[in-house]
Amino acid sequence: MTQKRHGLIEIHAAVLLFGLAGLFGKFLSLPALVIVFGRTSFAALALSAILFCSKTQIRTKSIQDFSVLILLGIILAIHWTTFFHAIQISTVAVGLLTFSTFPVFVTFMEPYFFKENLRRFDMLTAGSVVLGLILVIPSLDFQNNITQGAFWGIISGFTFAVLSILNRKYVSTYPSMVIAWYQNWIATLTLLPFVFFEDLTLQATDFALLAVLGIFCTALAHVLFIKSLVHIKTQLASITACLEPVYGIIFAFVLLDEIPTFRTILGGCIILGTISIASIKRHTHVIKR
Repeated sequence: MTQKRHGLIEIHAAVLLFGLAGLFGKFLSLPALVIVFGRTSFAALALSAILFCSKTQIRTKSIQDFSVLILLGIILAIHWTTFFHAIQISTVAVGLLTFSTFPVFVTFMEPYFFKENLRRFDMLTAGSVVLGLILVIPSLDFQNNITQGAFWGIISGFTFAVLSILNRKYVSTYPSMVIAWYQNWIATLTLLPFVFFEDLTLQATDFALLAVLGIFCTALAHVLFIKSLVHIKTQLASITACLEPVYGIIFAFVLLDEIPTFRTILGGCIILGTISIASIKRHTHVIKR
């Protein structure tokens, strides 16, 4: 198995788990901040155990690297909080599909960060994704809960694009699991002060769901996603990760009986159709190489 094929398997496994994660915004009747705090806490503990058992070095090589990892953790906290908030005030489908805007941001940021050419195909892909999102958003009235959800979903997509770009710059310097460890601990510490202001009564089922979300849909998925960037470009990872709505919408239909509107389905088909074509084209290109 080639390294690029290995990277594709890792990214698809991560996306499946990420798709399931969105449903926890509906499973848990908790504020988005609290859900993310629980998610990152369990993920950080799980990663700590793995790193301790494997005796992996976690010390950074410089103060600058440590500062960047702190920034990545803060961005991760913002990304997941806006993501769950989008789902809670709208639907799983809207939250996931609007989050899918991140390849558009990556397409235009990646050439700047890595001195790579902006290809016409990438621009057409981005334009098609935007067209699909226009159909998903019912109106420009911000009083509409779906429009609000779409707005926060797009913010989530932007922050994830920034996170993906910066991860690509540092994934060759540190093991993916170490990067994930730093990001989840920093995200946990970032959210800790805000959680104190929440009046909460957590049940045993809440802890159990947060544990599943943190250990499997976060720690494992996060490591797989970052690790895949060693073998594939951020743009390819971003396009592939847009399959997340497919898994999420299917899970939401089966487990929550949540049925998307016709506009959402149409917009989603355009987005996912674009993703499929882009994935096939890029996968063919990888095999030829």
